[in-house]
Formats: sequence, C-alpha cells, structure tokens
Amino acid sequence: MRPVFTWNLGSRTLELGRRTLVMGIVNVTPDSFSDGGEHFSADAAIAHAIKLLDDGADLVDIGGESTRPGSRAGGDGPAVSVEEELRRVMPVVSAVRQQRPSALVSIDTYKSKVAREAVAAGASVVNDVSGFQWDPQTVSMLAGLDCGAILMHTRGQPGEWQSLPPVPDMVTLVRRELRQRADAAVLAGIKHERLVLDPGFGFGKGYEGDYALLRRFDELVELGFPLAAGVSRKSFIGRLLEEKPAAGKRLFGSLGAEITLALRGAHIIRTHEVKACAQALRLADLAVT
Repeated sequence: MRPVFTWNLGSRTLELGRRTLVMGIVNVTPDSFSDGGEHFSADAAIAHAIKLLDDGADLVDIGGESTRPGSRAGGDGPAVSVEEELRRVMPVVSAVRQQRPSALVSIDTYKSKVAREAVAAGASVVNDVSGFQWDPQTVSMLAGLDCGAILMHTRGQPGEWQSLPPVPDMVTLVRRELRQRADAAVLAGIKHERLVLDPGFGFGKGYEGDYALLRRFDELVELGFPLAAGVSRKSFIGRLLEEKPAAGKRLFGSLGAEITLALRGAHIIRTHEVKACAQALRLADLAVT
C-alpha cells in the first residue's frame, strides 16, 4: 500500500496517497517540446487550464519558460527573463483563481521572484524543476512563503544534457541527491510536510536512466516524502514505440508509464492528457489503495 501524507499548502492541506492525483500541464511558452506554443497566448492558456480542471485535474501547473533539452533555462543568461516570465504566467494564474476560486494552481518556475509573485496571486504550489539549485534565493524565499513545493531532481542544465557522461546506477544517484537536497531545504526552513519530491524524468538522465527510474521508482518511497512524476510525451517513451511518434502522439505510451508509476508509489502524476490519465488512474488505484 502506498504511504499516505498530508501535504501542507499553507492555507489548506491536501491528502496524498488515498488515490493518485493528476496535475495538468499548462505551457505558456512558444517553444515547448510537447505542444509547440499551442497555448502561448494568455486567453488560450486560461481556456486550456479551465478545460484541464473540467477534465479532472486536481491541480494545474502553469509554466512560462521551456526547459526542453538544449534550452538556455537555468544558465547565466536564460532565454526568458524574470519580467517576461511574469508577463506570460501572471494573467493565467490570476484568471484561473478568479474563475475557479477553489482550484489548486501550481507555478512551474525555478526563479524565486516569479514564484513569490505567483504565490501572492493565489498559487498554492511552487514546482521547481531545478530542485532549488538554479536560483540561490529560492530556498530562503520559499521558507518564508505559505505554500507547498515540489523539489525535482535535475542533472545539469538543459544545454548540457546531451554531453553528460553516463551514470552506472542512475536510481541510486537520484535517490541520494534527492535526499541531500530535501534535507538541505528542511534545514533552511521549508517544513517537511510542505515538500513533494520528483525524480525528474528526462532531466539529464539519458534514456537508460529514465527506464531504470521507471522500473525502480518504488525505491524512492523510502525517502519518506510524497512523490510526483512527469513522463507525459517524453522522448524516452517515443523511443520505445515502433512507429516513433511525435511528442503529441505518445498518449498510449504515456499512459502505460503513468499507470506503472502509480502502481509503484507515485502520489501525483503530471500530464498533458488529463482526462485519459484520470480515467486510467481510477482503475490503477484499485491496486494501491
């Protein structure tokens, strides 16, 4: 049976573990690997977020900078400035909270200033793909905020991923570094019950590392935190399929991986295909609750 946690989001709490929660992805970017800017305008992103909530998303994750392989995210001169990222995401965060006051909104950012502004506008979760590594102000800023946080593991930065050397045991590396980064965050003042951990599929792991994480995801349960995972449409899924489908046509492979993760202990699945994922997880949850 999957462990049950109470996730402290500041003004409210969320039970994790009785069933698998679904986090819907809203990319307010022109260059996402998965949807190619389909929801780049504020109006399109807002409408998409509302649709995901209607389709069964428990929370929506709104991001304004692509972290696709090869991007400049996380570097000294990121392609998207703080000001531009705020311009992209803030109207979406505010509108979703206005139209659906009870909705849970997550802000997908590694920039402390963007996180602070989004939480002030009503976001309940900060989802940092860098695991608080790319902005030195993030940990201290989050310690003073009233929200939940997702600490995701990344290895290097997107511009480095293709040149990173292989790791003999990626699961052990991820487990060790997630533990170190979570412990450091707690020591810095972010309460344990505010944190969810994510191993970061696709973020510098290489194909074999991603497959190993999928097979051995249950080993991360021993970390003692709720677990999130995002595999939707990622390249390691397309690579295994005979027809090698483009990112937007990997639904069935994505569902296979998402169900596997739920059965192996994931509490939250981050996905593009909310309706299909939510229906599949309803059946998978019969085996883990």
